[in-house]
Amino acid sequence: MNIASQPQNEVSNSLVTHAEPNAQDQAETAQSHPLAMLTPEWERLQLLGYCLGQSRQGKEIPEEKLQQLTVLQQAVRALRGKQGYWHKLLGLELSELEIDILVFAVGPQFEPRLGWLYQSLGGDKSEPYACRALIQEFLAMEAHGSETLIRLLGESAALRKNRLLLLEANDPFSPIKPEPSLVARILGHDYEESAPPGTTRVRAQATWQDLVLPEQTLAMLHEFLAWIHHQDKVVGQWGGKCIGGPVALFSGPSGTGKTLASSVIASELNWPLYRVDLGQLVSKYIGETEKNLNKLFSAAQNRKMVLQFDEADSLFSKRGEVKDARDRYANMEVSHLLTKIENHYGPCILTTNLRKQIDPAFARRFQLVLEFPRPDKSARRQLWQVMLPPRAPLAAEVDVELIAKSCALSGGHIRNAALHACYLAAAEETEVGLGHIATAVWRELAKEGREISPREIGVLAKHLPEAVYAGA
Repeated sequence: MNIASQPQNEVSNSLVTHAEPNAQDQAETAQSHPLAMLTPEWERLQLLGYCLGQSRQGKEIPEEKLQQLTVLQQAVRALRGKQGYWHKLLGLELSELEIDILVFAVGPQFEPRLGWLYQSLGGDKSEPYACRALIQEFLAMEAHGSETLIRLLGESAALRKNRLLLLEANDPFSPIKPEPSLVARILGHDYEESAPPGTTRVRAQATWQDLVLPEQTLAMLHEFLAWIHHQDKVVGQWGGKCIGGPVALFSGPSGTGKTLASSVIASELNWPLYRVDLGQLVSKYIGETEKNLNKLFSAAQNRKMVLQFDEADSLFSKRGEVKDARDRYANMEVSHLLTKIENHYGPCILTTNLRKQIDPAFARRFQLVLEFPRPDKSARRQLWQVMLPPRAPLAAEVDVELIAKSCALSGGHIRNAALHACYLAAAEETEVGLGHIATAVWRELAKEGREISPREIGVLAKHLPEAVYAGA
């Protein structure tokens, strides 16, 4: 009997073992080694490969082999049922064929013989993974079965949308690989996905209490979250147009809380925040920028993350007269980046210190534009209260109202100055006093690289140690 002549569902539901499974033995084995419970999956693929080899040579499949393919039916049904291994591992309702594809992909990770088997049966000699064509032949699917496989391996299908499989192209001979995160889950390991190319993970944790911003800006941050939280309802249930993103522009001077607000958004979503370094992506060589952007967004596809693009004004500046090919190419780069951002289904935040430099024509591409102004005296008082460590021993003379009125620092400068003052006090093994704070504020202003005067720190000037001022 030729296995290729059997209906696809019979073969794909067939299993292989050499003895009727014993539930108690299986439970004990699985407890001692969790991967052992997947043995029926690997054995089935091995025997299907043997049957395929026999079929290619025009040989009949021995009856005992066909019987072995049916013996473990109950074991695999248990693994693949609603209360089975795969459902508990993934939390997804997958079809029999979708689990078949997953098993084909992860098999070589745990059973090297399967990788060699794929290669011997015509797979990519450099890759120990099955391709779509080989899976179709393994499962003895009819020609129209390729349409089903194409659909199940599509970018928006469950296997790729949930980042279970890696596939460079949905063609018959591209190797189908498991995502590293899937392998880690099967092994029971924690897994942190690598940062997309050209990005750096921002690990600062922040909450709404850390933000000292105008009410209007805070309200718009919540509106930005609404775009993310309720996209399924507006698009899926209400029939709203799916436009990707959302995309927001955070505009304001340095140190006013743009990155901190991005961290709050990421923390609220419980997603990682990645800062995109446009310097690593933009290349002087024609075509390289687009390639780098494609790699970035390909790696970010279907991943729950927040992307933050700093210094957006460097790319989205007002367009001048096109004088040469380089000018035209620069405009093409910007258009390509905008297209990628708009087609990316995930929050993108662009920050700028110079909103006036951004071409107004780009504004319609953003769902929201948020202003981050310099803090006024009231906001500075709140910032000093938030930034001074809650258990730091403060001298009785420390009055945050007085400190806030003394010098108009931004939130980032206040954070640095508050911590610097604490380290000065800790080194002297004393309370944090106005002398420490005056020194820290002076050091912060000196970072600007200009000549400064004690008048710039107001009433704090009289607390500034003479040695600090004399050394300026």
